[in-house]
Amino acid sequence: MTSPDPRSSARPDTRVEPSMMAGERESLDGWLEYYRETVLLKIDGLDGEQLARRSVPPSALSPAGILRHLADVEAYWLLEVLHGEEQPDPHCSDDNPDGDFLDATAETALADVAAYREQVEASRAAQARWPDLDAPVLGWRRGQELNLRWILSHLLEEYARHQGHLDLLCEAVDGRTGE
Repeated sequence: MTSPDPRSSARPDTRVEPSMMAGERESLDGWLEYYRETVLLKIDGLDGEQLARRSVPPSALSPAGILRHLADVEAYWLLEVLHGEEQPDPHCSDDNPDGDFLDATAETALADVAAYREQVEASRAAQARWPDLDAPVLGWRRGQELNLRWILSHLLEEYARHQGHLDLLCEAVDGRTGE
């Protein structure tokens, strides 16, 4: 017999896995959307203190820090690199390169969730405005051209890695596993 879920999600699970016969663009877009929704399911019901808790010592990672990082990653890749629209980083600087991860607090955590949601909306729109997976995008990465296929593949890897971190962090906060 399994123990009851200590924190049931009020958020309905609206995720849709891409069709197993989807074309390349539909599959890449679909999996990224699936991962974006998964992040929100994993943190659903956590309060500010829980979102900011660094629950796996000695790591300084917290759910809110990961959300801040993912919002920054979305802005960088889908606005700055894809469309060439410079995006100031609200969390990191030369003096504090890991501010996205390290500076999340209980007082700002709920605002960080809202900022993540807003950034995802802006990123979805930017992603939809670029129809071609193959053409070079407007920005460069480390002095090299790249295309949207590379960006979306990288974002999938980034989300998958950090969702593993969120699994551990959220389980340590309240015992709930996976989504």
